Amino acid sequence: MQPKALAMAIGGATAGLMLVAGTAQAQDTYEWKLVTSWPKNFPGVGQGPERLAKLVDEMSDGRLTIEVFGAGQLVPGFEVFDAVAEGTAEMGHSASYYWKGKAPAAQFFAAVPFGMNAQEMNAWLHYGGGLELWNELYDDFGVDVMAAGASGVQMGGWYNKEIDSVDDLEGLKMRMPGLGGEVMSRMGVAIVNMPGGEIFTSLQSGAIDATEWIGPYNDLAFGLHQAADYYYYPGWHEPTVMFEAIVNEEAFAELPADLQAILRTAVRDVNADVLDEYTARNNDALETLINEHDVELRRLPDDVLAQAKEHSADVVAELAASSEMAGKIHDSYRAFQDKVVNYHAISEQAYYNARNPEGAPASGE
Repeated sequence: MQPKALAMAIGGATAGLMLVAGTAQAQDTYEWKLVTSWPKNFPGVGQGPERLAKLVDEMSDGRLTIEVFGAGQLVPGFEVFDAVAEGTAEMGHSASYYWKGKAPAAQFFAAVPFGMNAQEMNAWLHYGGGLELWNELYDDFGVDVMAAGASGVQMGGWYNKEIDSVDDLEGLKMRMPGLGGEVMSRMGVAIVNMPGGEIFTSLQSGAIDATEWIGPYNDLAFGLHQAADYYYYPGWHEPTVMFEAIVNEEAFAELPADLQAILRTAVRDVNADVLDEYTARNNDALETLINEHDVELRRLPDDVLAQAKEHSADVVAELAASSEMAGKIHDSYRAFQDKVVNYHAISEQAYYNARNPEGAPASGE
């Protein structure tokens, strides 16, 4: 064989081998586990991970499958972060304020009292540098993070006694996580942390006197109206909760580029879908609570809201001063909030005021 012909033959064979190898790599399959802090298939927040798994399976044609585990099925709800960091599960779905003992600044990415709402948080995360800071915070744990849903403005909570003034909070035992819980503790409340699945029995038994969970859609599903008499608004402590999808860095790096893109795209879809579902379902659930279950809906007294706002400023400032990273995140958060609030004053808020000049509807008093 002539040298030129030999070279062509070798080149053709090499190209063929590369094509076969590439095809084989493209057909590799991956089976992941996803652990959550929510009861299995719980409406809204619990169904988001299920939708994620279904989307990824369909978009990847079965090359990446994700088995979803509810809280307690594989690991307890408050151990999701550790499970993903250690590789027990490749992925998790939760809320970052549950990890305040590991990374206190993570609370900025879940909910800040009197802070940004879901629309504003999503804008900061995706276009204001927030998501980059979130990932930087988690770098030391070997975990990547993406925004994976939002609750919208939550409710102020369920109480077994009327709250007519801030004095009525003194000595209450209440389930409330994150920065809001710290604020309430400074108002005389004994804060108790527990996963969602334990709330009903704790409230019914008297182990706690009050709780917040999410909002009417989820609160009705948990039957909290059967364990408490009074339902308060507004949810000053959680103008939204951003839910997170956390991914083990090594597991993510092992995925081909197309599966990485599929996973990111599916998470972004779920991020929007969860908020859409809460927006669609909450009012119907609230009407059911009021009209069918005789729930007493109350607005939190002005002095409670005023003190909560005052203490919130102190709590957030103290967290910002706790570390260089916390300060960096806080500065980015506040700079973005200042800008978006300035614009929303003449857009969203001005429109709400024009559309509903009387404020809350009669059924909300």
